[in-house]
Parts: sequence; C-alpha cells; structure tokens
Amino acid sequence: MKRALATVQEALARLKKGGMILLVDDPRRENEGDLFMLAEAATPEKVNFMVTHGRGLVCVAIESAQARRLTLPLMVASHENTETTRVNFGVSVNAARGIDSGISAHDRAKTIRTLASPRSKAKDITRPGHVFPLIAHDGGLRARQGHTEAAVTLAKLAGAHPAGVLCEVLRTD
Repeated sequence: MKRALATVQEALARLKKGGMILLVDDPRRENEGDLFMLAEAATPEKVNFMVTHGRGLVCVAIESAQARRLTLPLMVASHENTETTRVNFGVSVNAARGIDSGISAHDRAKTIRTLASPRSKAKDITRPGHVFPLIAHDGGLRARQGHTEAAVTLAKLAGAHPAGVLCEVLRTD
C-alpha cells in the first residue's frame, strides 16, 4: 500500500535536489497545504509553478536575524497582531536591482534569492514590493508550530540558508 505522506528524510532529499514539496499542517490548526521549496533554489520556472498551481500568496520564511540584518519591519507590531495563528508578516519587498516591476516570476525569484541570502543588506531590497516575508519565531517549532517555522527548520536540516518559499494551495472555490 502506498503512503500518503513522505518521511522527513524523503522530503529533505527532494529539497536538497532543488525540488518542491507540499507542506501540510495539522487538520486542527489551519488544515492547509503549502507548496514549499528552499529559497536559494528559487527560479522563475518554480515561482511560476507556485503561482499557477498553488494560486496563493508567495511568501518567504526567514529568521528574525535576517529580518533585522535587512532592517525589515513587521507589517503590524506584535502586540497589534490579531491574526488567528499570529503569523509575523514583514513588509513586502522587491529586489533593489536586477528586476523590472517586481511582479514577474523572474523578478520574484530574484527577490526571493536576495531576501534569503546571508550576503544581502538593507540596500539590496526595496519596500513595498511583490514578495511577502514571514519572520519565524526565535523559538522555532517549539514556540510556534506554523509553516513559517517549519520552512526555516526544513531549510536548516537540508543544509541550506534558513529560508524557504511558501505558497498556499487554494481550492477552486
């Protein structure tokens, strides 16, 4: 009989090869699936796949240290966050160089890689933009069991920069 879900090791093997997985959470939480890939593996083709087939918002999960390095503020202050799962959205961004309007798959892939790179500085991004940062809780999955923290954890386990791209998979309705 075929398993419905991959093991963590199988998922990591796919991610290490630049692949994409479907990251699902507990049915008692959000009960949703997100297309997920390592941020450093983002290409225009993969971003286009996410937008076309996932149809949700394209977001990049990053550590709070990366957000601070980029002087990236939260969309709303933590004490004003009334979203049910307390997800920490950063202000949307674009790459400062190498893009046109920011909305194309090429532009978003460039922005994703810039946002995730440990070499990037605040001057390398502009805001607002077309890519939405998600800032992981410092306590990781022990502190918050969200896709944001799972994305950062999976990236670390894969030996990549601690950043991953998420796009919710929407139903047709």
